[in-house]
Amino acid sequence: MFHSYLGETLSFELLYKNRKTVGIYIDFFGQIEVHAPKGTPEEKVMQIIEEKWEQIQQRIKEMKKRLAGQNEISYEQGERFLYLGRDFPILISEEQDLKKDKVVFEDETLYVYVKQFEQERIQKALKRFYYQQCKRLVEKRIQHFQSHFKVKPRSFRISDSKTTWGTCDGLRQLTFNWKLAMAPLEVIDYVVVHEMCHMVHLNHDRSFWRLVGKIMPDYERRENWLALSQWRMDV
Repeated sequence: MFHSYLGETLSFELLYKNRKTVGIYIDFFGQIEVHAPKGTPEEKVMQIIEEKWEQIQQRIKEMKKRLAGQNEISYEQGERFLYLGRDFPILISEEQDLKKDKVVFEDETLYVYVKQFEQERIQKALKRFYYQQCKRLVEKRIQHFQSHFKVKPRSFRISDSKTTWGTCDGLRQLTFNWKLAMAPLEVIDYVVVHEMCHMVHLNHDRSFWRLVGKIMPDYERRENWLALSQWRMDV
């Protein structure tokens, strides 16, 4: 199916399912599926697509960049990495007397200090930096949002998950992906609130989403940032 809007044409597959809302899904290759409740007028579907037109086009653009291999990392001087939602250059210094490789963020630059100019050392130093920053930030944001909850997390940790941004188990133990340090603070806040809400509602049921929306009414916008930008969040 095709739909033209603002001088552009979108190709997508429309599927009617047993659901209550219209959902728009874009896969790794930029292919689009629109899932709509059975009986939804086609005009209504097109109206929703137009309302989300800019987001859809941006997502397709990001997917094309990803497929083109523009996220290849070379660890060269001046290469840019995300930190708190913005791109910053790295400046690498080789210091043989250094006790431990490290990264320092200062003056809009990620300064990387390593004993030897090796890609593996640079990568590990950057990853360690993001782990540390993620732990620091998440701890502060948990404390910030705790007033919204009657229960507290039993613990939290930072992980290297390949599939999730965060988790909460039945014992109220929270886990967060270290790559969140690359996201804007408002996006980190969303993931923190999302997982803290699971302390109350383990499943993604209506009660869960109502609680998320009560604390953070614009959570969908923050969630969308992750959907559009996750391909850039790596070292």
